[in-house]
Amino acid sequence: MLKFRRCLLKLSGEALAGGSGHGIDGPTIEWVAAEIANSVKSGTQIGLVIGGGNFVRGVSASAGGMNRAAGDSMGMLATVMNAIAMQDALEKQGQRAEVMSAVKMEPLCGSFDRRKAIRLMEKGAVVLFAAGTGNPFFTTDTAAVLRAVESECDVVMKATKVDGIYSADPVKDKTAVKFDDITYEEILKRNLAVMDTAAVALAREHKLPVFVFKLDKGNFINSIRESGIGTLVHE
Repeated sequence: MLKFRRCLLKLSGEALAGGSGHGIDGPTIEWVAAEIANSVKSGTQIGLVIGGGNFVRGVSASAGGMNRAAGDSMGMLATVMNAIAMQDALEKQGQRAEVMSAVKMEPLCGSFDRRKAIRLMEKGAVVLFAAGTGNPFFTTDTAAVLRAVESECDVVMKATKVDGIYSADPVKDKTAVKFDDITYEEILKRNLAVMDTAAVALAREHKLPVFVFKLDKGNFINSIRESGIGTLVHE
């Protein structure tokens, strides 16, 4: 039984790098694409936002002395590269996929079109939303929530390195407690590093639930079924 009819999957760019931390790891993107394709076959409509941290992060570039807007522009290009790579991986799985960029990138990919994106997902295609919001100073988390709202998704599924949201970093604090569910207000109050404040505020405004889970084989499809594990963020 599916909990969500249409979801926006948010992946970090680093997730595609495998253990190397940089670039795109072939076996990793292959199994992630297979997970997504199998989820579509199960009846879920999927939109996808991928970060660009495996190539460049605007914040890191800014810390190194680069203008933040310039760094973020480079980050947007990195997300387009990741989206095109994932499109190729999905198509190799026999899954139709379409890349839509927030900035004009023809002929590499099309531009974002809300109505077209919804129609494509209804027809079983995975729509990859690239280039963030098209503006600097906004993270891909905010872009994921924005695209989820625009494309009428039921939930944002955020894949992370841990199996949900904790009261503190579970890697650094062994006493950290995992939440099965938590409200937007509690995340903001506790200043938990789940998503940036703008993303949480936008999700709260539109009453869009966010489900945080660990990116691992089988976890995505399990998370969109009743047996999913992770943390649900809600009102």
